[in-house]
Amino acid sequence: MIGMGSETLAAASSFGRLHQGVAWLTVVACVAASVPAGLRWLRVAQREHYLGGSCARFAVRWWTVTPLNLGLASVALAAAVVSVWWPLAGVVTALAVAGGPVGLSLKGRTAALAWTRRLRTLAGVWATLEIVVMAIGVVTGLASAAAVVAALVVPVLVDAACLLTAPVERRLSEHFVTDARRRLSRVAPTVVAVTGSFGKTSTKNHLAHLVRGTATVVATPASFNNRAGLARAVNEHLAEGTEVFIAEMGTYGPGEIADMCRWCPPSVAVITAIGPVHLERFGSEDRIVEAKSEIAVAARDVVIQIDDPRLAAVADRLAKEGKHVVRCSASDGTADVSVVRESGGPGVTIGIDGRTVATKVVLPTGVQPANLACAIGAARSVGVTTSSIVAALGDLPPVEHRLQAVRSPSGFSILDDTYNSNPAGARAALVALGQLTGSHGSNPSMPEPGTSTVVTPGMVELGARQRAENFRFGAEIAERADHLVVVGRTNRRALIAGAAAAGSASTGAGGVTVTWVADRPQAVAWVREHLGPGDAVLYENDLPDHYP
Repeated sequence: MIGMGSETLAAASSFGRLHQGVAWLTVVACVAASVPAGLRWLRVAQREHYLGGSCARFAVRWWTVTPLNLGLASVALAAAVVSVWWPLAGVVTALAVAGGPVGLSLKGRTAALAWTRRLRTLAGVWATLEIVVMAIGVVTGLASAAAVVAALVVPVLVDAACLLTAPVERRLSEHFVTDARRRLSRVAPTVVAVTGSFGKTSTKNHLAHLVRGTATVVATPASFNNRAGLARAVNEHLAEGTEVFIAEMGTYGPGEIADMCRWCPPSVAVITAIGPVHLERFGSEDRIVEAKSEIAVAARDVVIQIDDPRLAAVADRLAKEGKHVVRCSASDGTADVSVVRESGGPGVTIGIDGRTVATKVVLPTGVQPANLACAIGAARSVGVTTSSIVAALGDLPPVEHRLQAVRSPSGFSILDDTYNSNPAGARAALVALGQLTGSHGSNPSMPEPGTSTVVTPGMVELGARQRAENFRFGAEIAERADHLVVVGRTNRRALIAGAAAAGSASTGAGGVTVTWVADRPQAVAWVREHLGPGDAVLYENDLPDHYP
């Protein structure tokens, strides 16, 4: 009996050591798996401007986008549950986390992880949170379970790190803002601030061109339109002697534009358009109107596009508050500034203060009349004469990646609209595509119309309206184009369903042919293989590869 008791105790001790060894093996596996997972989700956080909640939102998208990822997620979760009784199952969870979601690469095709000071800080805080979760497991005797949980919730912990570091980052950037405020005060340019759901970059560039012949002008580069980007633009680009500074201002929520206007107060404010862009962040278009209207609070003159009834109401309200409001339109010739397309021709008629100042003006492909009208209104507000404006229209440059027209070596036409992602702009791009080929329309210069192709991943950040808007876009493509190449999985179902609902088929005479490809390089390869002289392709939007 005593011997058997000793043997039992020895066996139990051996089993305990084995169980403990397996548990620590699971811990090591989960720690190792968290490294590649963390790199993936840190890149997503960087691409999403370090907004808390972005990683979790994208994690749901990625893990549910394909049957493979959904199955992998199910296995990972099931193994995590089983690991409570059998720790070795946690290794399966670790393997799933290390390798998935399939398709979200570590390196990145369109935007690699950039190890900036901010990202290094974020990575350090995230790693600390991982260690805290595991330390709690060690203290409570649940080390393997805590390690499995820590591996599973990497995107949530990256989000938490974003939230924790946001106040610190704002504090660290304060001296850059202070420097920018001082430089603005010293140089003392007339500040023109431009915002809108879309069209703000084009309007900014048009305005810089119109002003350049009259005054020394500096515009914020690229899309430096948030607090940090605007401060950097001022500190690095605002030279002594600058007379007009054009500041593009974007926002992901209420209060951001108001904050920028406190240290970069505009004399002239421009609101180009309102649409469902970033709707998933704002919640409603009314909130977007409110957020964009913050730009007018400190301004002397407000230039506003009134073809949208909501902005027309804002214009009326601001006028009653005593602002000098310049109403701009692409359809109403009686507006303060109008740029209206002429019927039966490619030109536009331009009106200022109710008087026609130019007719039959042919705009470069991609220049939208409403954006140009806002630019003309702002140019007038900073003292550019009507004659100078009309003269500058003769060499108005196109806007890069916004309906920019080029010709391929193979002879087919390319409309590059990859920087556009809003419903109104997408519809305008389809019209421009039809004008290039004559297909589904008329082009007297082309006796034999070529084929027209649309390459698109669809539109994103439209909140609850995203599926409906992409469904509608797919239907409009089917009515106007010969080929639809859907890129990626984010809006694949909505686009294809919209094309089908328009009475088209995946193949068949008279219908749009639909092709699905996984990414942009595959789409480009398809275009090069199938298009030739006389054909045209529209690249409408281009999602970065952290989207499925």
